[in-house]
Parts: sequence; C-alpha cells; structure tokens
Amino acid sequence: YFNTEHIAIRPNTDTAFMLALAHVLYTEKLHDQAFLDKYTVGFSQFADYLTGKTDGQPKSPEWAAPITDVSADAIRNLARRMTKNRTTLMGGYSLQRADHGSEPVWMMVTLAAMLGQIGKPGGGLQLGSARTMGGPVGTAPGISRLPGIANPVKDFVPINMWTDLLLNPGKTIDYDGQKITYPDIKMVMWAGGNPFVHAMDLNRVVKAWQRPEVTIVNDFNWTPTAKFADIVLPATTTLERNDIAASSHYILAMKKIADPLFEARDDFDIYADIADKLGVKDQFTEGKDEMAWVQQMYATAQKEGNARGLNMPDFQTFWDREYLSFPDDPKQLNTV
Repeated sequence: YFNTEHIAIRPNTDTAFMLALAHVLYTEKLHDQAFLDKYTVGFSQFADYLTGKTDGQPKSPEWAAPITDVSADAIRNLARRMTKNRTTLMGGYSLQRADHGSEPVWMMVTLAAMLGQIGKPGGGLQLGSARTMGGPVGTAPGISRLPGIANPVKDFVPINMWTDLLLNPGKTIDYDGQKITYPDIKMVMWAGGNPFVHAMDLNRVVKAWQRPEVTIVNDFNWTPTAKFADIVLPATTTLERNDIAASSHYILAMKKIADPLFEARDDFDIYADIADKLGVKDQFTEGKDEMAWVQQMYATAQKEGNARGLNMPDFQTFWDREYLSFPDDPKQLNTV
C-alpha cells in the first residue's frame, strides 16, 4: 500500500545494523558534523569505537553483514538514501525487551543525531511509538475493569521521581501546581518491571535501592533490578499460566501451554500466600482461583459488550474459540 521495502534483519541485531549505517555516514562524510558539534557531547569517543580505533574492529557493513543477515551493499545503499531524504527512525517497545536491550535505543539516538534531522518535520526519531499509531480504534470492551475495585491509597509520586523518593523521605516537591511530600518507604515490592533501566543516574539508583529495609522483586527475568533485590520470587511466564488479554480489536484467551519450570509460581499464588500470612487471604482471592478470576474478567467485559449490542458468547464458547474480534469504531476513524 505504501510501496515499502522490508529489510529483514536477524532478530536482536539492530545495534550492529545501525552501527554499520553510522560507519558509512562517517567514513563517507555524509553525517551532519555541525549538528553533532552544537547539540551533542562525546561523539569523538563514539567515532573512535565506530572506526575500530579503540578495539581494532571497524563497524563496517562488511563486519555487520554476517551478524545481521543483510548484505554489505544493502546496508551501504540504505545509509546513503537516509541522508538524501528526510528520514525518521522509529523504534518499537520490543527493541529493549531483549538482552542488552538498552543498546539499540542508545544507537538509534546516536544515528539520528548523525543524520542531523532531529527537530525537522518528518525527521529525527521516535522511541516507543505506539504500535497502532495512525491505525483505527476498535470497539472491544475493556477486560481489566473489575466492578467496585479502587485503590484506597491516593498518595502518589511522578514515576520518574521514585529514586528521589527513596533517597529523601519527608522531602516536599512541586508537582502539577501542588505540593507532594515523600513518605518514608520501608519496603519495596516490585512486580514485573525493571526500574533500574528507567532512571538516568544508575549510581544514584543503586544508592536509593539500598535505603529501604527490604526490597523484593517477582519476575521471570533476571533483571538488574532483581539482581539488586534482597528477595527474588520467581514468577511464571504467560506461557505457564491461564490468562486473558485484550486490545481495542480483540479479546484473547491466553491458554497455559506448559507447566511452571523449577520454583516459578503464578503472581496470583504468590500474593495469595502473602495475603494468607497477613490474615486477609479471603479478601484478596474472594474465594476464586486463577480460572475463576479469568471468567469474572470476561463476564465484566461481556456485560459491557452486550450492553453495547456486541452479542458476545458465553465464556466457554470464547475459551474454546480462543479469540473474539471486534470492528473499528466509526466515531474514531477520523481521529489523528
């Protein structure tokens, strides 16, 4: 439809691919040195690495070709085209959901700076672009909205201030026209996230993480955050549990296909046992197991959907079929 070209690189070799593009730009003097001089710091150190001055290995298209499964000529041709036209680099979330996942993000910023088009219409880069950007919105009902469930704790801090919060209990900051006072956090329990790679100053993050009396992480990946935690609770992956998922166009049955490996447990079971120790297991589980909660979440969506005339089937029919699809929302088709 857009007459696009797909260069299929080997998965997780994005950084090598972009290094080779950068090598072409630099060695053929196609990069924007004036932009780099005015807006960046440290390019000379990067250039030494790029040309092999620091490690003896130039990051040339010939070097990248066997790594990426893309020919050197194709890499060189793409680099030259990027400078002749207005070019936007777009990175999805999956780039950093991998080993050394920060590196393609860093490299994309570097490559965009070398092109010198940051800030120009149609140029520069977009990181974490919505995967549906420009796509129509569907009419699927929401899955996770459980009736009567609300967080009674109204206190919050801006998410990028969590390091400051742990380091400075009692400190008052300005936020959105109001004052927020940091509480004194004694314990951190972090589930399924990796805040160590979200913050700007990692040395400060390490210091902040040591201030609470105990830190707990439950995850299925051995993330930097997990490595620094006092207690790590291994959680199951989505392939080891039954669940339900939704987008604006689909509701999906996420069926378990393998038993949990080693000591991994579902987050629900981990929390249920903790709630039991605290004497509130019945309030937490409401007497439901994993599948009963999946069914309730579907029932909530079904009620909303049927009220809008979507005629959703009963749970077992949906679970056997494994998915439901929903049409575009006509009211949203002209939304930019």
